[in-house]
Amino acid sequence: MAEPEKKVIQLVPEHLLKKRKAYQAIKATQAKLALLDKRKVSKGKPLRFKRLEDILREGHRASRDETRIGRFKQRPPHRAAPQEQAGLRRAIKGVSPKVRHVIQMFRLRKLFSGVFIKINKSSLAMLKVVEPYVAWGFPNLKSVRELILKRGQTKIKKRRVALTDNNLIEQHLGEHGIICLEDLIHEVYSVGKNFRKANNFLRPFSLSVARHAARDKGGVMKDLGAIGFRGAEVNKIVRQLN
Repeated sequence: MAEPEKKVIQLVPEHLLKKRKAYQAIKATQAKLALLDKRKVSKGKPLRFKRLEDILREGHRASRDETRIGRFKQRPPHRAAPQEQAGLRRAIKGVSPKVRHVIQMFRLRKLFSGVFIKINKSSLAMLKVVEPYVAWGFPNLKSVRELILKRGQTKIKKRRVALTDNNLIEQHLGEHGIICLEDLIHEVYSVGKNFRKANNFLRPFSLSVARHAARDKGGVMKDLGAIGFRGAEVNKIVRQLN
């Protein structure tokens, strides 16, 4: 009987296998990028349907803001508080253009975000404009340290970077005498001469909010209490949202 013929498997050189694998990876990456570009082009701006009730509510709110700002201009100026630092905690959508402009100047583009500001005559006037939509006060050193250590971020080359490396702080703020996290915390809390540089280096803090937290008709969380000036009670808000 004749023996069955054995199939001979041709071996492929290793360098050809590597080239083939690299070529397949490049083609897969190109196909993925082409698909993402196609989605960006074809996606466009989605149509948004707005209910008549929402339009009326926003118009009423904008009219109320205009009336409140006009009354505030007629009042005598308030005396500035002795503290020079305030924590701003909350913003809201669907307001008058003046209120929206002040909120954008404070860099509060998201709900339940927070920033540090320096208290002076102009900042107090702007806080009065957005008073029904923010909660602000004077945080203590513990609150400032916890916020910066836990949620401190900066923006470098359009990317958010957590403040976990002192070399990064020294690289961007070293010329102002700020070389570590403790120097940054001290400069923000004491409102030193380089407060603006240090504050601009920090991104607005994104605070944590419970998904199913109880809210009132205005969208304010019931557990946080009243909005507006809270004084030292703003530290309690920091504990709840940090």
